[in-house]
Amino acid sequence: MENQETRSSYRHILKYTGLFGGIQGLTILIGLVRNKLVAVLLGPSGVGLISLFNSTISFISSGTNLGLPTSSVKNISEAYEQQDKERLDSAICQVRTLAFLTAIFGMAVCAALGPLLNYFSFSWGDHRLHFVSLSPIIAMMAITGGETSILKGIRKLRALATVTIYNVIGALVTSVPIYYYYRISGVVPSLVLAAIIQMLLTIGYSYRLHPPKIKISKNTLLQSKGMVVLGVAFMISGIFTTGADFAIRSFLSNYASLDELGLYNAGFMLTTVYAGMIFTAMETDYYPRLSALNNDIEGRTLAVNHQVEVTLLLISPMLVLFTIFLPVIIPLLYTNKFLPVVGMSQITILALYLRAMKLPVAYLTLAKGDSLAFLALEAYSAAIMVLSVVCGYKWLGLDGIGWGLLATGLIDIIVINTYARIRYCYKMSVSVVKFACLQLPIGWLTFGVERCLSGAVYWTAGGLLSVLSMGISLFLLRSRTKR
Repeated sequence: MENQETRSSYRHILKYTGLFGGIQGLTILIGLVRNKLVAVLLGPSGVGLISLFNSTISFISSGTNLGLPTSSVKNISEAYEQQDKERLDSAICQVRTLAFLTAIFGMAVCAALGPLLNYFSFSWGDHRLHFVSLSPIIAMMAITGGETSILKGIRKLRALATVTIYNVIGALVTSVPIYYYYRISGVVPSLVLAAIIQMLLTIGYSYRLHPPKIKISKNTLLQSKGMVVLGVAFMISGIFTTGADFAIRSFLSNYASLDELGLYNAGFMLTTVYAGMIFTAMETDYYPRLSALNNDIEGRTLAVNHQVEVTLLLISPMLVLFTIFLPVIIPLLYTNKFLPVVGMSQITILALYLRAMKLPVAYLTLAKGDSLAFLALEAYSAAIMVLSVVCGYKWLGLDGIGWGLLATGLIDIIVINTYARIRYCYKMSVSVVKFACLQLPIGWLTFGVERCLSGAVYWTAGGLLSVLSMGISLFLLRSRTKR
């Protein structure tokens, strides 16, 4: 019976990771085409400027949206599952009301902080007007986030996937002509236009399912208290995460140059974002499933270990291939000017093995509703990352950033697992240890091949390691899912 449950759990994880991973992969593929064109048109400095503005937007948005895009899904989903139309309508009204209020607040904050953001972000020029011009994006992101949470809560994942793909296509079609004609001067207008398209597409789908209704009243705000309390925890954690990213980018912009920032952004996007798409796909299904088991110690431990095992087996072969082909991928997706970031990216890939083992365990704090523990761990991780990356860059340049991210990953996995063992009685399974002992050495060998070999020997050794990693994962996944 236990083996049957294990096989069922594996099949469930594989099914939903495959579904959302496919959507994420298609979105990334379209985004890659856009990034290639932007890199050709604007070069590293233009890519660096876009990344700095996007980092600022994310930071302000995370700090003003009350965590609604995440916290509101729970309330809407519960009402939808119970088929309670009155409660569902009330929850949706609350989300839209709070989204509207946070939109106004976020836009005002961004505009007001323009001088301060300019001071911390740039060591040259006056960019205060740019930040004021970007402030409407914060408002549109708040509205879009609220409507996206509604689509998630009522299980309209197909609509959500369609909107996501159209958003990326819209950004591609509109931004490239602007950059072609206006070059770096078109960065701000392009970002604003992309936000408009995203908001209009999202509300277009959502409003058809549930007509817009906003009710600003004391009763509505009181009913939203639970949603806000949970959301604040997500919001503060988002501030830590985006704040760390903003700090690193601002450091590179001031201490180094926009070119160096553009190189860092390219390496970060390729590894942490693109190669990490399985993590994004995992979150949609895993977090609600784990939350349902928050009072079952044995059940949630099993769920966490199964998620770690599947995630590690799925991502390991991809990381080996990614490491080997990075010298080809970077010029293909960007230009030859971005080749200096190859070393940093290949080191950062090693940290993704650790992230695959850490992330499912980290969700235990949220599933249990331990918001303070979640915030403390996020703050600690963000501080360690900034310190490690800054020190790494000062000592070893771009490669040092990779080593800093790897050190952060190692510290994270030790701290998270220790806390989970003490607080939630979580224990890493023998299977997780076995799978890690099989795949992590292959990752390190691949890194060694990249550093020590070249020519035909490089490709032969890389190919053999790729086949070995893929063979191990396929064998273990098949043995765990077969009837």
